[in-house]
Amino acid sequence: MRRLALAAAFLAVASAAGADITGARYDDPTTRYDHGVLGDAVEFGALVMEMSPGPARRLTLPQNRVFEDIAPRLADLDGDGTPEIIAVETDLARGARLSVYDEAGLVAATPFIGRRHRWLAPVGAADLDGDGRVEIAYVETPHLGKVLKIVRLEGGRLVPVAEAHGLTNHRIGDPLIQGRMATCDGHPTILTASADWRRIIGTALSGGGLVSRDLGSYAGPDSFSDIEGCN
Repeated sequence: MRRLALAAAFLAVASAAGADITGARYDDPTTRYDHGVLGDAVEFGALVMEMSPGPARRLTLPQNRVFEDIAPRLADLDGDGTPEIIAVETDLARGARLSVYDEAGLVAATPFIGRRHRWLAPVGAADLDGDGRVEIAYVETPHLGKVLKIVRLEGGRLVPVAEAHGLTNHRIGDPLIQGRMATCDGHPTILTASADWRRIIGTALSGGGLVSRDLGSYAGPDSFSDIEGCN
């Protein structure tokens, strides 16, 4: 019986190794967290991963956590040709963290912000400095601190790369996260709003630091779609 159990475990691991993530969505809506940062009281308790080949896989969070997010994001963060999942995961007492999952579970995460009702809003993922490695950009506490942070997956950890203050991509209660990753004048660029929501700011990673420039006035979410020199 023990041999059969070991064989079954080996087959399960082998099957997991041969299946790639092709999509993801949140499931198990829940009202167990009372933040409502995205405009309603509903967050999510599970992450569903679409796989090829094979059936979908479900990851269910413990009762003290939720996915406080709009949708999971797929990006190849480790350069192996298959995507990982980027998600906003919140502890009911310690606030949000940026988490990376693959088909086997949690790969890496930033520390929880450390306080209830503290959140972060992802912008996206791209090779921001042209070195062949993908970085993740997000705004920590977009309503309070308004800090743009860049991290990179290295050795099973999300390693801080750079940060800049006075930038945001979300207004409290909005059901959408604004801003995006773009290419502006040939350079990978993070598009966010200024802290007062009056200007569109483009930020690039250069020489290990972040360099920002004003790209025009902000007049609503569509402002991020039509910027001269950016696509």
